[in-house]
Amino acid sequence: MPNLYRGEKKLPPPKKKKLNFKTCKNNTINSLNEVEHFLRNFNGFIKYIKLYKILK
Repeated sequence: MPNLYRGEKKLPPPKKKKLNFKTCKNNTINSLNEVEHFLRNFNGFIKYIKLYKILK
């Protein structure tokens, strides 16, 4: 494959970020809390749908 950018230099690959376990832990806990909150609300939503079908 010919080099299409003959005059331009290749940029070095970006440096990998070090894994920060503290931020990963906090992000995971926040995500799990959001999922738990959604599931609790969704469970209530299903009850309202069933009630709506009965009263309809």
